[in-house]
Formats: sequence, structure tokens, C-alpha cells
Amino acid sequence: MNTAAGTGGTSPLTPARTSVAECDARRYSEDMRYPYASLDDVPQDIRDQILAVSEKTGFIPNVFLGLARRPAEFRAFFAYYDALMEKETGSLTKADREMIVTATSAANGCLYCVVAHGAVLRIMAKDPYVADQVAVDHRHADITPRQRAMLDFAMKVCREPAAVSDEDHEELARHGFDDEDVWDIAAITGFFGLSNRIALVSGMQPNPEFYLMGRVPREKKQD
Repeated sequence: MNTAAGTGGTSPLTPARTSVAECDARRYSEDMRYPYASLDDVPQDIRDQILAVSEKTGFIPNVFLGLARRPAEFRAFFAYYDALMEKETGSLTKADREMIVTATSAANGCLYCVVAHGAVLRIMAKDPYVADQVAVDHRHADITPRQRAMLDFAMKVCREPAAVSDEDHEELARHGFDDEDVWDIAAITGFFGLSNRIALVSGMQPNPEFYLMGRVPREKKQD
């Protein structure tokens, strides 16, 4: 379940639908330095992408409305997001990728990314506890030695990238990561370092829906 980027288009004739969640986001954004964009005002391709995500998740993650105010950056951001987080090559699972985001976003103090990607991590890992553990201290989280080594490296890239050395690559290799996997870990950490900072500077807040995702059973849609 992808809550940060959406694929699959809707018809160009699809009308904008203003949900209760979007109304709430608009009310909140009135007090923000960088208010969320309105679906009525964004380019059609961006609107279609946001509506596709809304159909899938049942709400519009605030990151979409926050970045839609700058269309060129929105497109570039989500293209790179998909390249990093949706790729099918390499040994990192989707849960691994979300684990990196959650741990490093916590180190950067980004509430939005910890809550949003922690929700996706719980779902991908099928574990209602792991996101909280990883966000607080991955060294004591109930994860595998391989994942702990992965997060040790990600946190080093996050906090002291100039200290990365051949020894780090060798340690990761002992846990089965090849050079392309190491690149992925570093790229995810770096990309979400950007995301964290934009979320913090803009005052972006997590949608309430994220907090319970992966903790309680999802309600089935009524026919």
C-alpha cells in the first residue's frame, strides 16, 4: 500500500472531489506559511495522481497537497520517490525501505514522515509494533541482524556521512548486501533527508488516518 506516491491514472474528465479530509486540511493550512494546494487549482496530471491515491487509501496524504503548490517539484519528487521505493530490483524489501525512512526520519525529528511511513512499515512488515521500536531505537528493536546492520549504516549516512568508509561496505556485505543495495540505502536516506526538511520547514502535519493504520484491522468497504 503506497501512501506517498500514486500510480494509475483516472480520466482527464474526472471532476475534482472535495473530501471531508481535504476540507480539514484546507482549514488547517490557512494558518500555515505554505498552505496546502487545492485540487481545483493544480494541473490535471497532478490532480489525477492525487485522486488515484485517494481512491486507494481513502484519504489524501498531506504531502501531496503540500508539494502540489509547486508542480515541477511535485513531479520530480514523486518520480524519484517511485524510482527508490517502488523498484523491484535489489535485495531490499518494501518493508526494509520503509524501515530506513522511519528510522532516519526520527533521527531528523520529522513527525510527518515518522507517522506516515511508520504506518506503511507496519502494513508491509505485518507487525503493529516495529515502527515504534525502530523510530525510538533500532538497536533494541525486534528486527533481524541484517536489518540492524542496514539501519546502522542508514543512520551513519543520516548523521555523519563523511565518516562512511570501506569498513561499512564490508560489514554490509557480511549481511548479504551488495554495492547496489548499499547505494539504495544511502539514496533512500538522502532523499528522505530532503523530504524531512521540507516537511519541517513547511509545518506539514500527518493525517489522522495514519496513526491507526497497521494497528487495527481496516474497515471493509460497504457494497
